[in-house]
Amino acid sequence: MKYWAGIAKQLSLLTQLGLSLITPLLLCIGICWWLNNSAGLGSWIYIPGFFLGLGSSFTVAWRFYQAITRVQKKDKKKKRVSFNRHS
Repeated sequence: MKYWAGIAKQLSLLTQLGLSLITPLLLCIGICWWLNNSAGLGSWIYIPGFFLGLGSSFTVAWRFYQAITRVQKKDKKKKRVSFNRHS
């Protein structure tokens, strides 16, 4: 049963990462579309919007990487054998 719980955990993390990466990009492109249609700005507005969305997606990926690394370090520290903990 632990095996399936591990698979479900990894699958949910992967899904969360995918949604977290695509959402900022789609929001920035959507805001650019709205600005283009309502405010009458030209199509050039999509270029900075794309790069801002891409930058925020990279920020999300970096924070996700840091969180996973922190958990792995914590687990590694927990597995050490000490005086009161014998493998």
